[in-house]
Amino acid sequence: MKIYDCIFLDRDGTINSDPKGYINSLQNFNLYDFTIPALKRLSDLGNKFCIVTNQSGISRGLIKEENLNFIHDFIYRIFKQHEIKLLKIYTCFDHPDNATDRRKPGIGMFLEAKRDYGFDLKKCLMIGDSYADMKAGSLQGMDTMLVLTGHGQETLGILGKKETPTYIVKDLNDGVEKLCL
Repeated sequence: MKIYDCIFLDRDGTINSDPKGYINSLQNFNLYDFTIPALKRLSDLGNKFCIVTNQSGISRGLIKEENLNFIHDFIYRIFKQHEIKLLKIYTCFDHPDNATDRRKPGIGMFLEAKRDYGFDLKKCLMIGDSYADMKAGSLQGMDTMLVLTGHGQETLGILGKKETPTYIVKDLNDGVEKLCL
């Protein structure tokens, strides 16, 4: 099992279901059943995590920042309860039409994590379900893992050769099985 400096996780479609529309309250937020056991297994092996998530629903006026904070507080609590090493949740509110480098596939959130924790990004893994997740990881020389949950199936059909993921897996649980071989 390879231990990464950090495993970066996308949020919606990767660790939790991604219903149509935006998750605008804790009541609409549902972790996949396999998320906690899978991440606990990786954490117990010495891996630590950061979540990097585009949340343009804030700039679109579809989500209140207070509600997003409730969701992220819940994630921190559940990870802590299960002794999963979640360092930080990085969130970008940028609207896609007015995006800065913080919005994936931009690398700004990753550079913030590098500054905050001293990671060698080439020794990190990006796990996600979107083209933006795979592109952001490949731009930094990271290993990448495309999960076929969320928008993963759709993403599989649009990836270019530069963004060919290191791993393509059914879901996060399947990905952990592959990493632990």
